[in-house]
Amino acid sequence: MIPKVTTVGLGYIGLPTSALIASNGIEVFGVDINPEVVETINQGKIHIIEPDLEDAVAQAVEKGYLKAGTKIKAASTYLVVVPTPFKGNHEPDISYVEAATKEIIPHLKEGDLYIIESTSPVGTTEKMRNYIYSKRPELENKIHIAYCPERVLPGNVMHELVHNDRVIGGVDEASTQKAIAFYKDFVKGELHATNARTAEMCKLTENSSRDVQIAFANELSLICDKADINVWELIKLANKHPRVNILQPGCGVGGHCIAVDPYFITSEFPMESQIIGKAREINNYKSFWCAEQIKKGKHEFQLKHGRKPAIALMGLAFKPNIDDLRESPAKYIVQKVLQDAQDEDYYIVEPNVKSHQVFKLTDYQEAAEKADIVVFLVAHKEFKDLEISEEKVVLDFCGIRK
Repeated sequence: MIPKVTTVGLGYIGLPTSALIASNGIEVFGVDINPEVVETINQGKIHIIEPDLEDAVAQAVEKGYLKAGTKIKAASTYLVVVPTPFKGNHEPDISYVEAATKEIIPHLKEGDLYIIESTSPVGTTEKMRNYIYSKRPELENKIHIAYCPERVLPGNVMHELVHNDRVIGGVDEASTQKAIAFYKDFVKGELHATNARTAEMCKLTENSSRDVQIAFANELSLICDKADINVWELIKLANKHPRVNILQPGCGVGGHCIAVDPYFITSEFPMESQIIGKAREINNYKSFWCAEQIKKGKHEFQLKHGRKPAIALMGLAFKPNIDDLRESPAKYIVQKVLQDAQDEDYYIVEPNVKSHQVFKLTDYQEAAEKADIVVFLVAHKEFKDLEISEEKVVLDFCGIRK
């Protein structure tokens, strides 16, 4: 197979994107540094949990439109869909984008299209353009370079990749139009043209906005705890106002987007991003506060009953009904609680993960039955119908029992 598209990165976005393109009869070669991931995909299977993805991958592989490998193959379009974590003092790390670009450069030819989909600091696409041209000066202004961030919800990725609007920004007008023509083949949402810097900032803005809104809800939950007010009831009533839409509080904010992207702004514009920076602090603090509440509940139980409680910690994923643990506040809370453990029995639950390298996982029903204190960290659907004895202490940080 000579691919039309080479996708670098076969994770939570790269694999669904590759499968979607391939399902439209376009030859796609997916690249990942993990040989096990490559082998799994070439068998028509998947290594992540996402509705409808397994069928899409199986059919695309069976029909020969999707293959995977650990080395890049030459194509006419290259998609960079690799992680962009942060390092040090919450500074964005674009080393994966740089490494992917370095591997792509020898394969580039006149007329090719290079697109970054990875969430990136403002100026990254231009930086990669300059890097490409420094290595291949003969290609200057002869290839197309653009940025197009994903904006999908885990658990509904396959639908949203097709139907959500996309913002597409090239380093020049020709690049923007070339990228729009590419996405038109498989995206039904509207394609909005802009420049690369604005497209990069748009992605960061969307997730920072969500982070600020969640921080308001989390801050409200802290206030209500001190004021002895049911925050869930309060928000429900406040949202009856026609112009008020307060989000639901939780045990923090996780995932590779909302918990990370605001730092890409605050690191570059620290003086100008006061609200964005404070929202990050509030959402991080909420996770610490939850861990302290569990510790408090443990001591109160011991004083009342004269013995150490068994504690069920319900959920590790960063949001309901997925298996993604990246930047998960629930995982942080579990780690924090276990650091302060004093021979209590802990039952750690994550119904969407079969096993974990660090935590011994317990069936959710068994955990709820054996525990004296049941702590809801993530509102997984499995937890909603759990019958819990009134004798047990319930700490609900995600509103599942509201």
